[in-house]
Amino acid sequence: MLPMLATPAPSPGVLPAGADWSFEVKWDGVRAIADTTSGAARLWSRNEREITTAYPELAGLASLPGVLLDGEIVQMSDGRPSFAALAERMHVRDARRAQTLAERSPVTYLVFDLLRAGGDDLTRRPYDDRRAGLEALVLPEHVELSPAYDDGAGLWQVTAEHGLEGVVAKRRSSTYRAGRRSPDWVKSAHHGTRAALVGGWRGESTGTGRLGALLLGAPDASGALRYLGRAGSGLTGSLAGTLTTLLAHAEQPDSPFDDEVPPEDARGARWCTPVLVVDTRYLTRTPTGRLRQPVIRGLRTDADPDPWENP
Repeated sequence: MLPMLATPAPSPGVLPAGADWSFEVKWDGVRAIADTTSGAARLWSRNEREITTAYPELAGLASLPGVLLDGEIVQMSDGRPSFAALAERMHVRDARRAQTLAERSPVTYLVFDLLRAGGDDLTRRPYDDRRAGLEALVLPEHVELSPAYDDGAGLWQVTAEHGLEGVVAKRRSSTYRAGRRSPDWVKSAHHGTRAALVGGWRGESTGTGRLGALLLGAPDASGALRYLGRAGSGLTGSLAGTLTTLLAHAEQPDSPFDDEVPPEDARGARWCTPVLVVDTRYLTRTPTGRLRQPVIRGLRTDADPDPWENP
């Protein structure tokens, strides 16, 4: 099942208010659907890829037979969810290595919705009913209930003070619309994040041959690849090495972008087939759609690129 998606708030911190809404923290991790209807726990990413092997510490979900859950897998670092810390876990497909990483630093699955229980489809029931069913579950180790609050403005302030990603508002009467971006859920983040396609790269200006920057893009409604900007921050360590190897195998002679890449960004660029997706955090987007102060946080195989029209 594809997860339900939230509509971006009109501007940061501008969330719905009133008794008709419930508010939750917007967690900085990997969205996952957990399915135990077969008797074992299976985990599925936002783009319906199975990711069970990467998170063996969540096998205890099988103690909740016959349920379908929606939530976020997070990796804690210094008391806060860290996407950078989680990046090492996201792409593990070897069960033995996954077990070693789980024992060293286990993830937490923060559950925020109950979609099926005891063979009953709950997606047509109101959020409040699904939430009540979720709160009645006895959750296993490494699985926690994502708290819900009545005060959206207060939660926005607290998340800012504690360096959390943001807030999601959910209409209490809303049904679960799988695979749909619904105005019944509204999200607001302190910084923008998006999954972006890599259309090219540049080496460091010092001539070391190391990866210096990625040229990012997003598909628009017509299918054209639009230029989002150049990002160099975050390209260090094992991430830089992995990207360098993957990009070398995807190189092509011409730019894949359908609009013009500014000469200052295109100078010295090497182009590639736009198949790699990276997670990017940025301050804002300019009126022309470019990302301001983008930072590369990791490679994504669990999500498709966000469309150009997505703020």
